[in-house]
Amino acid sequence: MDIVVLMKQVPDTSALIRIGEDKVSISTEDVKWVINHYDEMAVEEALRIKEQQGKGKVTVLTVGKETAVATLRTVLAMGADEGILISDPALEAIDPQITAKVIAAALKNIHFDLIIAGHRAVDDDAYFVPTAVAEYLSIPFLSMVIRQEIKEGKIQCVQTVKNGSMVVETELPALIATQRGLNEPRYPTMLNIMKAKKKSVEIKTLSDIGLSLEEFGPNALKTKITSLTYAPKRKAGEMIDGETVGEKATQLVQLLRAKAVIL
Repeated sequence: MDIVVLMKQVPDTSALIRIGEDKVSISTEDVKWVINHYDEMAVEEALRIKEQQGKGKVTVLTVGKETAVATLRTVLAMGADEGILISDPALEAIDPQITAKVIAAALKNIHFDLIIAGHRAVDDDAYFVPTAVAEYLSIPFLSMVIRQEIKEGKIQCVQTVKNGSMVVETELPALIATQRGLNEPRYPTMLNIMKAKKKSVEIKTLSDIGLSLEEFGPNALKTKITSLTYAPKRKAGEMIDGETVGEKATQLVQLLRAKAVIL
């Protein structure tokens, strides 16, 4: 089975993020870039499927700058077979819709039985790209997947829904999106890190995947960031004094009524 994993390189969530001078982007100096966690689960699930079936290929596809090659090397060290990076100066201005369009165009030149993606990226929280890719490719899409089983050309998934879960099934090829609880991604071994240096990472431009440069650029954006601001600082908490629990509770209720106006 040939599986393609969609991956995004994102800032480490533990890093200190600073707003850039243009007020619409972040400062990338000293930012540590990592695999989007939900995409990391997608890689792990693809590897488990391949190991279970004993054959197949896992290809990881991403769109971004050439610095993303380092992140692709990380997933290759996890066990993926090859990486593809779509990078082009025309993609300097990009949004989720353009990202999906580029990925779908690249996938039309790649054989796949299954596509796995993270259901969201932790930097923009758009929840858009996997859905749009499936729509562009006219294939079924199953999101929020916490368990899957492939049998006789079909994939059956358990996906989370409000207040529960449900079992859904569709024929392959299809695209599924991961949710927390699907798996625990593995750590690359030193041996696989060394092997990853010899694996293929192919860098393609928009022209290589059959797209015209005129379709891209700032004017093609459907979503634009107008400004970025820091979250307001939290006010210091107020301590409640009292000899007994009852006295403290009484003061708390009075404060909630007078200051918070919620009672």
